[in-house]
Amino acid sequence: MLQTLRDKTSGWIATVILGLLIIPFAFFGMESYLSQKVDTYAARITQAPSWWPSAPQAWPVSYLWKTHDIEAQDYRQRLETLRMRQRDEQGDKFDGKAFESAENKRQVLDDMIDEQLMRLAAESDGIVISDAEIRKEIEQIPDFQVDGKFDADRYQLLLASQNPPQSPRTFEQKVRDGLQYGLIPSRLARSGFVTDVELDRLMRLLGERRDVSFVVMPPAPVDNAPVTPAQIQAWYAAHAREYRTPETVRLEYVEVDASTLPVPLADEAALRKLYDEQAAKYSTAEQRSVSHILVQVAADASDADKKAAEARAKKIAEQARAPGADFAALARANSDDAGSKAAGGSLGWLTKGGMPGPFDEAAFAMRAGEVRGPVKTDFGWHVIKVDELRGGTRQPFEAVRAQLEQELVEGGRERAFNELSGKLVDAIYKNPNSLEPAAKSLGLAVQTTPAFSRNGGPGIAGDAKVLRAAFSETLLRDGTASDPIELSPTRTVLIRVIEHKPEAALPLSQVGNAVVMAIRADRQRKAAEAAADALVKAAKASGLPAAATAATLPLGEANDVRRGSPVPSREAVDAFFRVPRPQDNLIPVGKTEADGQFIVFAIRAVRDGDIGQVTAAERDQVRQQLSQASGLQAQKAFVRATRAKYQIKVAEDRL
Repeated sequence: MLQTLRDKTSGWIATVILGLLIIPFAFFGMESYLSQKVDTYAARITQAPSWWPSAPQAWPVSYLWKTHDIEAQDYRQRLETLRMRQRDEQGDKFDGKAFESAENKRQVLDDMIDEQLMRLAAESDGIVISDAEIRKEIEQIPDFQVDGKFDADRYQLLLASQNPPQSPRTFEQKVRDGLQYGLIPSRLARSGFVTDVELDRLMRLLGERRDVSFVVMPPAPVDNAPVTPAQIQAWYAAHAREYRTPETVRLEYVEVDASTLPVPLADEAALRKLYDEQAAKYSTAEQRSVSHILVQVAADASDADKKAAEARAKKIAEQARAPGADFAALARANSDDAGSKAAGGSLGWLTKGGMPGPFDEAAFAMRAGEVRGPVKTDFGWHVIKVDELRGGTRQPFEAVRAQLEQELVEGGRERAFNELSGKLVDAIYKNPNSLEPAAKSLGLAVQTTPAFSRNGGPGIAGDAKVLRAAFSETLLRDGTASDPIELSPTRTVLIRVIEHKPEAALPLSQVGNAVVMAIRADRQRKAAEAAADALVKAAKASGLPAAATAATLPLGEANDVRRGSPVPSREAVDAFFRVPRPQDNLIPVGKTEADGQFIVFAIRAVRDGDIGQVTAAERDQVRQQLSQASGLQAQKAFVRATRAKYQIKVAEDRL
């Protein structure tokens, strides 16, 4: 038996099986089988290798696919950032429930997916953003400008005030990334155009005029005919939703308002301490006016090319250090930096941390007028000259005393507000079935609202966040206090439902008269519509003038009617332009309802707009609008086409 087992394990079948087992171990190692990987992505973007676009996404070929994950943590951070931005922009109108909808969450993730796809497309196409483009983009940001011009001090201050603070280098990298992945879609959005033929056709349609005959149908006679009990019952059953009392609640609430709290005093020592803590806020950093000459070296350059570039940079540096050397002329003649070459190599005023590490360190270790180099960075070799120094400054204490005092007072009031709010929440959570004990212990008043529906009521009942909480299932079911509801950054409230009346059907005995009136109004409207339909039929047979005469109804005319005209009414004019043009001597007849009356009309003539009367400014405006629409369509088409090149998997349970 042992010999048989040995024979079977040494044959060609065993060899094949052993080979198949060795392959995955050789490629992926034993740890791949002993360790367990936990996926944390919100979306995974995968692409087949460029040399095998039809590669199946099955093991082990799937390891050849490129994978790019959008982590759930990054997605949640984006969602929270967007939530804070919309809350700041919309204020009390911000709807947290709508923001948390599945559709909105998926839209946020889809935007992140599209950004990643555009980044991959940019990398695939070899798109690189120059330093000059980044500087230009930053200088155009309004937040960094003073009197319409870029201000380096403001730039540094705003970056330092971010939470967490950002260095210029970090911010510039973000700008670089944004320009890189946004370059293709933004250029596509600008690529739309409209031909003169298309523009002329649209201008003719926009300026189109119509001659219309119309009859305003008189109201049908008031319906006073009897209504049977069966009709009343049938109407009541068919329109039951119209005869109900709305759901209402009545609340008790405790409010904490920072504006009513005592104002803390700001003493001298506290002001001095705050001044010292915020020294950077009231100071400007040292600046240096710097010029440079770049000898560019590609990252994949050969050793010979690298040595040649270094030698060239050393020669330029020697020329720049020579007595009487014109650095600007040398830069214009030799620099590979297209952004600064024409300006004699000038990079303007720089602050510490504004340039790549070795460049920055060298520039801020030099004296005014000194030339140093060559200095190596990722872009190549730099010859650097410091043209001028500008020392940092600090505003004196007395100049900012009033501002410090205001900050200290507001900070103290905010702390008092937060402390009182926290104590109130803690006290209420100990006994969430009543607000009275907690309010009494903190010297706050318990207030009540009148009953109100989901449409809101007076006071806090008009706040959308209060309405959502008041009608939430938890508060209605349990009768407990709510979580704190922020009415404003300095005003918060906790509520509790003390009375709830569900929506209820009104008995027929209470709404019988209303039902009878509704039935008669419906019959009256149907009679008016039947009369309008009869007139339309007659007008199609003999023309509207003859039909109107036969019905003894006045015939009105509206000539040269344009789109959007208010006469005879906007609703009627919209209907006039919805019907087709007259063809084969057949005049189109139609009807519409406007302001509770039916109008029967006939289109007698249609004239195109006279494009000769259109001004150049009007043409340019319409052309621009159409071009933008065309460009946006091209942009969306590019994104769709890019999506088709990748496989995208969304982890719905992590959204």
